[in-house]
Amino acid sequence: MEIKEIKNKEAWEDFLFRCKDKTFLNSWNWGEFQKKEGFSCWRLGVYDKEELIGVSLVIKIKAKRGTFLFLPHGPNVKYNDKNKEVLESLLGNLKKLALKEKASFIRISPILERKEENKGIFKDLGFKKAPLHIHPEITWVLDIRPEEKNLLMNMRKNTRYEIRKGMRTEGLEIIKSDKKEDVEVFNELYKKTASRHDFVPFSESYLKNQYESFSSDDGILTFHAKHKGEILSSAIAVFWQKMAFYHHGASVLKHKKIPSSPLLQWEMIKEAKKRGCEKYNFWGIADIPKEEVKKRNHPWAGLTIFKEGFGGYDKKYVKTQDFLISQKYWLNYFIEKVRRIKRNY
Repeated sequence: MEIKEIKNKEAWEDFLFRCKDKTFLNSWNWGEFQKKEGFSCWRLGVYDKEELIGVSLVIKIKAKRGTFLFLPHGPNVKYNDKNKEVLESLLGNLKKLALKEKASFIRISPILERKEENKGIFKDLGFKKAPLHIHPEITWVLDIRPEEKNLLMNMRKNTRYEIRKGMRTEGLEIIKSDKKEDVEVFNELYKKTASRHDFVPFSESYLKNQYESFSSDDGILTFHAKHKGEILSSAIAVFWQKMAFYHHGASVLKHKKIPSSPLLQWEMIKEAKKRGCEKYNFWGIADIPKEEVKKRNHPWAGLTIFKEGFGGYDKKYVKTQDFLISQKYWLNYFIEKVRRIKRNY
């Protein structure tokens, strides 16, 4: 097999359109966003006798804890029986690239289904489970091809009730926007949400760079749930290859009796349907047993219960994997291990 860098957007996107397993992290625009953030990136293609059978975006991450190469939700492979061959071929190229870029390890956030066969691929190639993940290892997905009335009927009773209550609530409206200025409005609520739930928010420049990268293809919108002039909840959604992704969300703590968040999600789902999307991805949920979620023993328990209320199913990916290049990796490993314990993930 041969590895070549792909520099044509159309060729990249056309190949991904034929891949079953993918997220917007594999898109051409996500790579452009990484460049805006100051990261180097490569779009590598794996060819078998001139046929493109696999691709992967590779990002060079420079952090205080070390430098590493990162493959977000990849690699993407055309044929399931070629997963190991593609990864093995890529790994040979990535090891050389890591040495050249002075990276201490290679990290992959796999897009492969979490089953023993796929776990074995990484184990056989010398990978080890990473101490921390960067992108979701389990997402919640809803098939939105059915009619709206059927989607509502398949929701949890309480979720359906909240949506209908929201429709009847005087003064509650959902506003969608494709203007970058609305990212600033979202960010004000987002910072308050981060403070309340004790997580580190993305910067405003991060959100704006992402917005600019996807807006060129009409692939991103901001949604606000406004009640009598006050924004109660807000979200940013990405639309790509017949899929919609609920990527960022924020809300206020007061006015709990006004169901702004359920109605906001419903309007986002309806917008996705209008755009011809087939799947609505609620993004990450708690990667723990259902009984633990119900006990709310996880910082994402409430969010998980909320997302699952709309109906759908989970997509579990193989846990994030690391390939050691130099002994400097262990400093990063220790720092991330401590961070994970503190976050209770």
